[in-house]
Amino acid sequence: MSSIKHRIILVEDSTDLGYLLTEYLKMKDFEVKWFTNGMDALKIIEKTKFDLAILDVTMPGMDGFSLAEKIKEKHEDLPFLFLTARSLKVDVLRGFYLGAVDYLKKPIDEEELVIRIKNLLSRMNSEKEVAASEYQFKLGKYILNSMNQELLFENEVVRLTTKESELLKFLVVHKNELCGHKDILIKLWGRNDIFNKKSLNVFITKLRKYLEKDSTISINNIHGQGFIFRIKE
Repeated sequence: MSSIKHRIILVEDSTDLGYLLTEYLKMKDFEVKWFTNGMDALKIIEKTKFDLAILDVTMPGMDGFSLAEKIKEKHEDLPFLFLTARSLKVDVLRGFYLGAVDYLKKPIDEEELVIRIKNLLSRMNSEKEVAASEYQFKLGKYILNSMNQELLFENEVVRLTTKESELLKFLVVHKNELCGHKDILIKLWGRNDIFNKKSLNVFITKLRKYLEKDSTISINNIHGQGFIFRIKE
């Protein structure tokens, strides 16, 4: 059994079904918080990180669709699915349009629900790992996290500006290749002119300063052409 439990928030106004699902999911090693209305659920979502939200649609006050819109607006990293008796095509389509990862119709077998949840969480974790590989780069003794705009060296963190992060990522992706001034400027500045070229040179100087703790890394200037990012193996 894993020592790390996935956290699920269940929003279901039926006390019988809410209690049944909460206890069953806990028995299957999930950590579950159950609420009977959307307003209370939103308050806890503000304070607690969840891996998945399970939403009923027909609830007093704030219905499940409105709750989903709030989640998508303020907590876009929280995936949600609908578990509801509303099975009309228009409702199903609206659910997926709002961004639901699944739309399940009541009544549903509890065991099937658990299997679906586990498959969803497994798939989403795999997608996160793939996404992470697209924005995290190893540069000798450094690690560039281009999503968070951070350059890591041992226990030190350098916060990069957007332009610094974009430029360093561009050089790393094209490491050991000549990156022409024009290619860089058009890609990152949107215009190739003398003023942006001077700005590019300033940013290159900053990046060299950030990377100076690893002597195997260099950004070589190729006169009149561009730069080559090199890492000695």
